[in-house]
Amino acid sequence: MSNRVVPDHLPLSLYKFFWDVDASKVNPVKSAQYVINRLLDKGDLEAVRWILHTYPRESIKETLKHRLDFSPKTAVFWSRYLSVPREEVKCMQEPYYSLRRQHWQY
Repeated sequence: MSNRVVPDHLPLSLYKFFWDVDASKVNPVKSAQYVINRLLDKGDLEAVRWILHTYPRESIKETLKHRLDFSPKTAVFWSRYLSVPREEVKCMQEPYYSLRRQHWQY
């Protein structure tokens, strides 16, 4: 069990990764999986460092296992980095993976 305290607001430097919502209203505690997913998938090095420092490793792993919003390349990278078997990563499973490739083949 981790004794990390997750802040109730995002750092201003990470707002740019939440272009589709009002970033000042994103609560990293209440929306942990959303924040972890967005920053691991779309963030830069600073964002990734913030995630790894802020959230327990198990929360990051659970996000990777359950969220569908990871790009395939990102999902493979994080599954290897976090030692999560690829078959446990939901966005890499059928039928979602095949459906995604039909819509976007790159």
